[in-house]
Amino acid sequence: MAGPGPTFPLHRLVWANRHRELEAALNSRQHDIEQEDPRGRTPLELAVSLGNLESVRVLLRHNANVGKESCQGWAVLQEAVSTGDPEMVQLVLQYRDYQRATQRLAGIPELLNKLRQAPDFYVEMKWEFTSWVPLVSKMCPSDVYRVWKRGENLRVDTSLLGFEHMTWQRGRRSFIFKGQEAGALVMEVDHDRQLVHTETLGLTLHEPEALLATMRPSEEHVASRLTSPIVSTHLDTRNVAFERNKCGIWGWRSEKMETVSGYEAKVYSATNVELVTRTRTEHLSDQDKSRSKGGKTPFQSFLGMAQQHSSHNGAPVQQAASPTNPTAISPDEYFDPNFSLESRNIGRPIEMSSKVQRFKATLWLSEEHPLSLGDQVMPIIDLMAISNAHFAKLRDFINLRLPPGFPVKIEIPLFHVLNARITFSNLCGCDEPLSSVWVPAPGSAIAASASPFPCEVDPAVFEVPDGYSVLGAERSEPLRDEDDDLLQFAIQQSLLEAGTEAEQVTVWEALTNTRPGAHLPQVTAYEEQLQLERALQESLQMSIEPGGPGSPHGTPPAPPSFEEQLRLALELSSREEEERERRGRQEEEDFQRVLQLSLTEH
Repeated sequence: MAGPGPTFPLHRLVWANRHRELEAALNSRQHDIEQEDPRGRTPLELAVSLGNLESVRVLLRHNANVGKESCQGWAVLQEAVSTGDPEMVQLVLQYRDYQRATQRLAGIPELLNKLRQAPDFYVEMKWEFTSWVPLVSKMCPSDVYRVWKRGENLRVDTSLLGFEHMTWQRGRRSFIFKGQEAGALVMEVDHDRQLVHTETLGLTLHEPEALLATMRPSEEHVASRLTSPIVSTHLDTRNVAFERNKCGIWGWRSEKMETVSGYEAKVYSATNVELVTRTRTEHLSDQDKSRSKGGKTPFQSFLGMAQQHSSHNGAPVQQAASPTNPTAISPDEYFDPNFSLESRNIGRPIEMSSKVQRFKATLWLSEEHPLSLGDQVMPIIDLMAISNAHFAKLRDFINLRLPPGFPVKIEIPLFHVLNARITFSNLCGCDEPLSSVWVPAPGSAIAASASPFPCEVDPAVFEVPDGYSVLGAERSEPLRDEDDDLLQFAIQQSLLEAGTEAEQVTVWEALTNTRPGAHLPQVTAYEEQLQLERALQESLQMSIEPGGPGSPHGTPPAPPSFEEQLRLALELSSREEEERERRGRQEEEDFQRVLQLSLTEH
């Protein structure tokens, strides 16, 4: 009896780049477009790795999933960037954004329906960005997300809009979601320009061609990706453990409690939280790579961030090799699950460095808080996480099996020197009254409801303000994925103010060898060191009092050497941590002495 035909038929057509036959096979609807081959790749992942643009185009037209990650944790878009092909990157990026938009739009009605069944509320989420690096922590931005929920209507206000042209973008913006019979209405309200962009989900989802056309990225965006390292940052929470924080030295130590936004909260530490950052550079030109040898900037060297470098596909190149099949793997070898490829692989040989840092996250949990994390807060975090990297990390952390209680405050790592502290406050305007929110009068239907914290929200907050111009949907340039870029933006915003005169070199210029918005020729390594020296001098002047005991009449001392500056800067950065550890040791010693005395007396 004849078999069903060759295994992995779509993959084999992709391997040979027989895109017309691939189109016909997909039109027959007899094959699973998301089937994985023995190496864990879908047809789209295989087509991208092999650089077969025509096959990629066919698969994307048939809605192959761009959001899937490989078993090594790389997204399809990142693999497309590694090919160095601008057309490939443009195509994958366009469909990635299109699929993200349709998934977001399709999920909003379900989100609003879930919220409709929960009690109405108003709450504020304060985001504070902190760092162990003194200057970064001094001027990191903060933002307050203000959230109104009434029935199946939701409004989220923010002032920190994102990152563009190497600066934090500020503005007063509201995002309003209103449930309707046909789906939902989404409004983005720009209060600074008094403009409202509206989108009706039912109509948008029925016009895929028009939506896809709006997703085409600019040439500058594509070029920026191809000249920047591929950076992947994620929280590894597989080994996270929660433990109660202790306090007190007299008598037995007690479990720590703190009041947050008027609620008693237990304080927990989440240990073994690992932040994994991987950087790939195989697609970069020698000039791009030379800007930061091995992906390591002067600032990273200053912070002492060790990286482990690794290279894959290191087998000897054979005669029939090609740029995307450097070890000349045959299709029979590739599709044979019993054939070991060992260090051989398809795709451009990977050049990667990685670093793993272990953090301790902290959370404050209140068992008395009336908000429901699952019914009221998680739907909002899920919505914001689709297009916001910070909310995505918060969602990943909250999805862990947390101890009981509502997380009134959470502190988690975002990048290797940047933390986010999120605090829930002003529930239903109880701390700072708002005209749009009030507690209903006793005896009213809302007051008599089963809600532990009855709250009434003015329906006017979900309407377009008077005098605003209402326009159709508008799509902004999507945020870049690489969290490392957001870190660099944060550092730049935090430290630019260190330079007070036009001719001074700021810390940001020392990190990037350029002024924001300028395209200057690359400086030499010697000039780079001079810039970093001058930048560190400015940093230290902000942290060290001028004129020591040996300085007559307050005359500034001679500038320290570069090595001395590095030593002082690192000393400043670690002093607070050392002091904390010293206090902890002293507290433990005092406790042991008191305990010993109490045992002796008895």
